[in-house]
Amino acid sequence: MSDREAAAACKAWPFQEAQRVLQRIGGKCPEKGYVLFETGYGPSGLPHIGTFAEVVRTTMVRHAFATLSDVPTRLFAFSDDMDGLRKVPDNVPNQSMLSEYLGKPLTAIPDPFETHESFGHHNNARLCAFLDSFGFDYTFQSATECYKSGRFDPVLRKVLEHYDAILNAVLPILGKERQATYSPFLPISPKTGHVLQTPVIARDVSAGTITFEDEDGTKTELPVTAGHCKLQWRVDWAMRWTALGVDYEMSGKDLIDSVRIGNQICRILGGTPPEGFTYELFLDENGEKISKSKGNGLSVEEWLRYAPPESLKLFMYQSPRKAKRLYFDVIPRNVDDYLSFLAKYEEQSADERLANPVWHIHEGSPPRETLHMTYSILLNLASACHAEESSVIWGYLSRYAPTASPETEPILDALAQHAVHYYQDFIKPTKRYRAPNDVERAALEDLAQALEALPTNLDAEGIQTEVYEVGKRHPFPELKAWFKALYEILLGQSQGPRMGSFIVLYGRAETVALIRRALAGALLGKEDVS
Repeated sequence: MSDREAAAACKAWPFQEAQRVLQRIGGKCPEKGYVLFETGYGPSGLPHIGTFAEVVRTTMVRHAFATLSDVPTRLFAFSDDMDGLRKVPDNVPNQSMLSEYLGKPLTAIPDPFETHESFGHHNNARLCAFLDSFGFDYTFQSATECYKSGRFDPVLRKVLEHYDAILNAVLPILGKERQATYSPFLPISPKTGHVLQTPVIARDVSAGTITFEDEDGTKTELPVTAGHCKLQWRVDWAMRWTALGVDYEMSGKDLIDSVRIGNQICRILGGTPPEGFTYELFLDENGEKISKSKGNGLSVEEWLRYAPPESLKLFMYQSPRKAKRLYFDVIPRNVDDYLSFLAKYEEQSADERLANPVWHIHEGSPPRETLHMTYSILLNLASACHAEESSVIWGYLSRYAPTASPETEPILDALAQHAVHYYQDFIKPTKRYRAPNDVERAALEDLAQALEALPTNLDAEGIQTEVYEVGKRHPFPELKAWFKALYEILLGQSQGPRMGSFIVLYGRAETVALIRRALAGALLGKEDVS
């Protein structure tokens, strides 16, 4: 079976999506010369984790398509920067200045950061820097430029021509009050520069103009072309699909009705709606929908403090149609899952590799990890030695693998740095050591003596077996209680590592010393005694 045949048979969701795009074009290159993937961005705020999710998932589908077909592809990152500023964001300077420009297009508002020609240009630059930092291959597109350059003009005239049909598509989802004033066109006042939500009084299809009442009450006629008007967002979305020939675009579950209406409008305009993919929304620690305005959930920057970007890409790859909690406590599991998939990749057949998430995360070329070490074991090592910097971790790693170094093991080095951050911010503040009871004290004494007596060349599995045997020799209700006692008494945590692996890495003598300190009460702090 060839690579292309294997890809066509693969059940991984990016390949399934790519197959739909391939069927859409009938295996032939579109007239525009490429298959177009698109993601949208509202630049009134800064890029966020939803932006990342949409771009990385779309990129995965795009790469899967490139594996199935030789038809060229492009990815447009489209910014709706002609939108009117509705409110002043909380996280920007010069807020009083911005409040004077409410209602104006984002690219017609001075930059509160004073680094770019407009607020829209500033946020667009932040978007591009954000995408560039992950190495995404995309072409940036500005709504302002597309409207003002005339690129959208032919389809804007079609919107005017099919005005009533478009109204009939949109009005059923609006409230009665909004229905009375709704217009697909949002004229930009030539007097104030505001993007106006105002009824259209008259239309002249042949002239390509609309008439409306300006803010001062005067009747004003404007062309719908050349950037004199923009469209309401649902209509704008469908117009863009038609004008650019978008073949594929993802959207969240909250936009299902808008996608349905957009598809209808796209057909009215003579276009073919893009293939779509509806993904589920992220939930915060309480199971509530993540909201930019609420600021709940987790940011990209926060995730990257504690874990490599590949682990975040894995989180986005896994079950995109399933609602998932996006909070700090999901990070360690996703890092270890990524490392596990990366380790398996080398042993898999060519067909199996296509279904491995790391194939999609690394666009078919995952790195090789020569020294496998789980994130959870590094976290517990950081906890045991109270690490404040990664060099402390490397002191143990170098003894475990003498030929390893931060230079030869960049993946492991990055993990060590992330583990220290996670330990300092989440584990250290919640550590609560406790004293052993009589049964636990006897078992710990037994374990210390057993570790001292074991052969020096015994591996992690052998040590793990001995830890089990010690637990069996003492009257614990179940072995799970023995391991829980080890974690709580030695590490100050309710959960912990596989003890055999931890002891090998931390050091047998160091573990014995840790046990002796625990038995002497030296690990207990004032907050722990209570």
